[in-house]
Amino acid sequence: MSLSQLARSICESPTLKLNETAALLRDKGEPVIHLGGGEPKNKAPIDAIVSCSSLLQTGDVKYTPADGLLSLKKAIIHYTEEHYNRLVAPENVIVSAGAKQSIMVLLHAILDPKEEVIFPVPYWVSFPEMVKIAGGVPVTVAARDGGFEPTVEEMAEAVGPYTKAIILNSPNNPSGAVYSEAFVAGVVELCEKRDLYLIMDDTYNRLIFDGRTPTNCYRFTDGRLIDNSRLVVINCVSKMYAMTGFRIGWAVASKDIVRAMTNIQSQETSGPAAPSQWAAAGALNGVQSTIESLRLTLENNRNVMMTRLAAFDGVKVVKPGGTFYCFPDFSAYEKDSQKLCRLLLDKVRVVTVPGREFGMEGHLRLSYCGTIKEIIEGIDRIKWALDPGAPNELFLGDRKLVRDWR
Repeated sequence: MSLSQLARSICESPTLKLNETAALLRDKGEPVIHLGGGEPKNKAPIDAIVSCSSLLQTGDVKYTPADGLLSLKKAIIHYTEEHYNRLVAPENVIVSAGAKQSIMVLLHAILDPKEEVIFPVPYWVSFPEMVKIAGGVPVTVAARDGGFEPTVEEMAEAVGPYTKAIILNSPNNPSGAVYSEAFVAGVVELCEKRDLYLIMDDTYNRLIFDGRTPTNCYRFTDGRLIDNSRLVVINCVSKMYAMTGFRIGWAVASKDIVRAMTNIQSQETSGPAAPSQWAAAGALNGVQSTIESLRLTLENNRNVMMTRLAAFDGVKVVKPGGTFYCFPDFSAYEKDSQKLCRLLLDKVRVVTVPGREFGMEGHLRLSYCGTIKEIIEGIDRIKWALDPGAPNELFLGDRKLVRDWR
């Protein structure tokens, strides 16, 4: 079979592959604990379900405009005004099949071959591959101090003659780090001075802990109107409304960018599915208490995971300020994160995600969006697998495990 050079160069999503592996093991009756998951356990908001059902009950489910239904755009406009203090027009909004597609279509719209896109380490696993699919070159910036937030100067040093855009994802997947306002402000200024696109992936923007408030990137712009700006803000209903399966995201940008994105999306997929858009509009227009309920649950789950990890000698972990991930450093036990990930899955049936996929070897991404029981038992299993001082036997239900790999 002859495949394109592009197809041969792109790797499958490791997180989606791990989800598939966990599902297969569960189907076989294995006692799997999934600490690699990227979706909340909460149900979708009732307003989303009612709105979606109302359309389905008519039986009149047809094509939608390539850039999304006007009713959903109006809900997004209201959301943008409420949370970003920016009044935009319908022509500044494009709705896609998830935030991932919004970013992908945007990259197709702005990149010429070999142009570069910069993003900090650690980064979402899909950023490098998405840039490559669009013909660009991913450029990563690791903080010299080994932390999760580089300096503005370090970001500026990576800018070259082929740089076209910078992507910031805060709160960050996989680390849970919330970038400081000074850093976001500095990158906004850098992009404006160098005439670069700034893509703000705000997927987890409302899921922030410890009394902090979401950072509004528009506060740091030089006052130019949105139609004269290269700032693009990406959002979705997947995480904050626990609606991952509906696959609805959006971009807010200048009319010229949205027009170009719409042309590309119209040829790739056409408009997103109508029932999903009705559901998203229902969520955005409905009661918003589900977001705060989810946020409080996640903050409590984070605290439980931090307590369990704190008792784990040799593991270094930075307390996440948002999302539902943490990114502890397990290199004291095993520097090869893929090898460690495989060991934990094979020996104690705990799913994690190797840090290598996020640009930081020796780390594992652990998710705390499951239940408290899963978090406690999952970390306990990991500790038993790695801690030389742990008992030699562990029971998983009726199954006795004997540690024979040390």
